[in-house]
Amino acid sequence: MTRCLDCGSERIADQCPSCGLTSAAAEVMFRRRLLKRTAVFLLGSLAFPYLSQIYPPLELDLMLVFFGLIFFVALAIAVVLDRRARNRQDLEVLKRLYSGFIPLPWILAATLLMNGKLDSQKNLAYHATSVDSRYNMPGVVRGTRRLFVHSWREGQKIERLAVDPDDYDRFRAGDSVVVGVEPGALGIPWYYGVYRR
Repeated sequence: MTRCLDCGSERIADQCPSCGLTSAAAEVMFRRRLLKRTAVFLLGSLAFPYLSQIYPPLELDLMLVFFGLIFFVALAIAVVLDRRARNRQDLEVLKRLYSGFIPLPWILAATLLMNGKLDSQKNLAYHATSVDSRYNMPGVVRGTRRLFVHSWREGQKIERLAVDPDDYDRFRAGDSVVVGVEPGALGIPWYYGVYRR
């Protein structure tokens, strides 16, 4: 017994008793829906790195690595789904797994936005430190600019602060700075700003 590629119900003939589609039509419908879902996922994947710069968490680089893993796993599942649909093989488990990946970039971006937007400035803490080095990787949309400063947190040697072009150009290695950090409304500490001491 096989399942319909479109609706997932069991069928014993070429035509599905639930949705009325033949296996060829169900394949076309499934692949069209897969393409739309992948487009939603890719839009979220483009939005997340951009939105993560608005209220950048202190662990932004770690979050971007985690997001990169999610991105590549989801795209690998989409490719496998497409191939299995072309061969008219069972897709139910992979369809459900892939559906769980689709909203993840949007959820992560919304979490970071809410974490910073709902945070109260009463909790702002300033930490004196100095710039260790800088990193700039030009990109098509925004690029990546980081100031590496000596950490004030236990167990950390260096903090990687995502900065805008003005802050990147203002500071050099060895400069004494003060870093403003908010605890985050959702418990994710984020970088508020960097200032001269």
